[in-house]
Amino acid sequence: MTQTTTDGEGPEAAATTEPGSGGTARTAQIFGPQTRFHTLFDDPCWAVAMIRATVMEAAHPQIGAALADSSTFVTHPWRRLNNTLRSFRILAGPDGSAREREVARLNRLHVRLTGTDATDRPYDAMDPAARAWVVATMFESTVTMFRWSGRPLDQAAMEELYAQYQAFLALLDPSNDALPGSLKDFWPYYDRVVEEELENTEALRTILYHLFDHLPAPPLLSGVPTLWAAGRAVAGPAIGAITVASLPEAFRRRAGLTELPGAQVLTQSAYLALGTARLLPEGWITAESLIGLLSQSPDSDDPRVRALASVGEGIKRFGALLRLVTPLPDEPDRPGAGGSSGSGASTGSGGSTGAGARDGAVQRSAEEFFDEVLDQTGDGYVDWPDLAAMARELSGRLDLDEPKETRLYDAFAAWWRELQSTLDANGDGRISRQEYAQAVPSLAGPALIRLAEVLFDATDADGNQVIDADEYRALFRTGFRRELLDSDGTYSRAAFIKDFLSFMAGRRRSSAYDPLFAQE
Repeated sequence: MTQTTTDGEGPEAAATTEPGSGGTARTAQIFGPQTRFHTLFDDPCWAVAMIRATVMEAAHPQIGAALADSSTFVTHPWRRLNNTLRSFRILAGPDGSAREREVARLNRLHVRLTGTDATDRPYDAMDPAARAWVVATMFESTVTMFRWSGRPLDQAAMEELYAQYQAFLALLDPSNDALPGSLKDFWPYYDRVVEEELENTEALRTILYHLFDHLPAPPLLSGVPTLWAAGRAVAGPAIGAITVASLPEAFRRRAGLTELPGAQVLTQSAYLALGTARLLPEGWITAESLIGLLSQSPDSDDPRVRALASVGEGIKRFGALLRLVTPLPDEPDRPGAGGSSGSGASTGSGGSTGAGARDGAVQRSAEEFFDEVLDQTGDGYVDWPDLAAMARELSGRLDLDEPKETRLYDAFAAWWRELQSTLDANGDGRISRQEYAQAVPSLAGPALIRLAEVLFDATDADGNQVIDADEYRALFRTGFRRELLDSDGTYSRAAFIKDFLSFMAGRRRSSAYDPLFAQE
C-alpha cells in the first residue's frame, strides 16, 4: 500500500512502501522542479503520450461512462487542458498548502461523479480500481513515450518513475492499494486489465473519431477560423492515426481498432520530431505558458496577446493592400457577424454601464445560447451534468474551499430544478434544444437571481461587497474593462448581478462571460 509523508521543509517527498519489503520505505521525490515527474510537463512528447493515456482511460468502463456523462473535453477541450495542466503543476509543486487544497478540491469533484452507464452499470469516479488505472495509463504511456522518442528508460529509471507515479496516486488517495506495489508486478496487472476489462466505449470513440477532427479553435485563434480549419483537416486525422498506432496491439484487437498502413512509421517520426524540442534552451517553451496563451481571449489584456494582435493587424493591412492591387469579390456578410467583433457593442439598451449593456447589443438566438453556453457536455440536451460543469469551472477558478463550493453547487442545483420545472415539457428529466427555444425570452427566475448573488459572494473573497481588480481577474482571468468600474474603481454587487442576469437570462454576448461559459 502506498503512503504519503512530508519532511516539512524544502521539496517534499512521498515515501512508498512495497508489500513484502519488510516495511522498508523508499523515498520518491515528486515535488519540485528537479524531479523526473515534474520535468515531464514541458516535454512535447508527453502531450502526445497523455492523449494516448486518455484513450486508455476512456476504454475503462467506469471512466468512460463518467467522461461520456459529465466531461466537457469535447466542447471545451482547451479549457479542460488548461485546468488539467494547472492542477498538475499545483500537485507537483513545492507549495504544500496549495497542494492540500488542490487534492481536497479534486476529491470533492470526483465524489460528485457517480451514475449509471447506458447498460445500467454503476460508475463511481472515486472507485479505487478506476483511480489506479488512471495513474497506470499515465505511467505506461510515459514509458512508451520515452521508447518511441528514442530515449528508452533503463530498469533503474523506470523503477524511479514508477515510484513517483505511486506517490502521485498516494497523494490523491492514500488508502488506494489497487496499483501494484512493485514495477515487476505492474506489467502483468496492466496486461490483464487491457485484455480483460477494457471496452470500445462511447468516450473512446468520441476521442478517436470526433474530437481531433472537430477540435474547436483555441480562444486566441478564434478570429482565424478558416486557417484553423485547414490545419485541423490535416492534423486531426494524423493525431488519430498516431494515437491508434501507439496503443497496445492486444487492445486494438479487442476494441476492433484498425491501424492505417504506415501509421507505425508516422508515429515513430512524430515522437522523434517532438523529442528534438528538448534541445532548445531550458525554459524557452513551457506547456503552461503555451496553453495559457492559447486559452486567452483575443481581447485579453495579456501583453503577449497584445503583441500577437499587433502582428495580426499587420497581416490584415497587408491583405487589404493585396485586395487593392488585385480586387476580389467581397465575402457575403455572415448573420450576426458584426456584433461579435465588438464594433456595435456600445449601443446596449437600458442605460447600464455594465458588461451586459456594453456587450448586450448582440443577442444570441435561443438555439445559439443553448449550444454555446448551456449544453456544456455537447450531447444536445441540458441536464444536471451541464450545470455541474459550470459550477466546477467557477469553483476551480476561484479556488473555493468546501463551504463556499458547496454553496455554489447548491445554487446551481436549485437553478437546474427551476429550469426543469419550467422547461422540461415531456418530463424526461432533461431539456432539449426545442424545449428551450419555445420558452419565454427571459428566464431570470428566483433561483437564477440567487445564483448570481452566490457567485458574487464567492468572487468577493474579502467580503467587502465590491469586486476589486484582483478578484475580478481570479474569475475572468483578465483585467477590468473600463465600463465596468463604478466611481470608486470597483465592480459593485448590483452591477455584477445585473450583468450576470443579462448574460444568462437575456442570452446577450459578453466579453467577460463568453470566455467563462461559452464554447471557445
